[in-house]
Amino acid sequence: MGGRGKGPLAGVRVLDLTSVLMGPYATQIFADLGADVIKVEDPRGDTTRFLPPGPEARRGAMFVNLNRGKRSLALDLKQPAARQALMTLAKDADLFVHSMRAGAIKRLGLDYAALRDANPDIIYANLYGFGRAGRYRDYPAYDDIVQAASGLTDLQARLNGGEPAYIATVVADKVAGLTAAYAIAAALFARERGAGGQEIEVPMFETLAPSPNISAAACSNPLSVLPNIPASSRRSGAPTGPATGISP
Repeated sequence: MGGRGKGPLAGVRVLDLTSVLMGPYATQIFADLGADVIKVEDPRGDTTRFLPPGPEARRGAMFVNLNRGKRSLALDLKQPAARQALMTLAKDADLFVHSMRAGAIKRLGLDYAALRDANPDIIYANLYGFGRAGRYRDYPAYDDIVQAASGLTDLQARLNGGEPAYIATVVADKVAGLTAAYAIAAALFARERGAGGQEIEVPMFETLAPSPNISAAACSNPLSVLPNIPASSRRSGAPTGPATGISP
């Protein structure tokens, strides 16, 4: 499965204006399932191109992994001709996915209203750090910021003697990317049933904070407080811990 023209999403065209990890992870899933994903980059390139290690100076390992199976297009969207070229592509696209802040995408003239005028059936996905309805909507967000803001670093502090720490993987980006993938797939399914195009919002902070963290906290007794003594690395399964070896 996977590769343009093969798989269950063959024939689906995606305009991918995402960068770094959350958005490219979501659209990479679509590419793996056979969609024609066109990654649109600023002429300077996605920042992950330059993160080592990598086979070439502009092909870091993270970039290659998250953008496999996609086609590539460089456009300076501040230029009218480039924007017009993108809008021409949008007329035949099924999905439009971006990870810019709301103000930035609107200044480019590429918000949902503009894309809907070009293609009423398009599925338009906003992938943000913080949701548009919140007070942090204009702030940029990376995984470490969201881990801290959502309380994950505090949970880690309770396990290691009080020192806040990040989880040793980009969990916020990955959870939000997966959430975006299934939300977009659901919208595409709804369109196939006659619902037409629609706009989706997947904010990283609001995705991570309410679901994994609150559900974990709910598994403990909310009326009692254990002073800095975690019973387990996972509150929903106390007293358990990771295995130190594998039995034969």
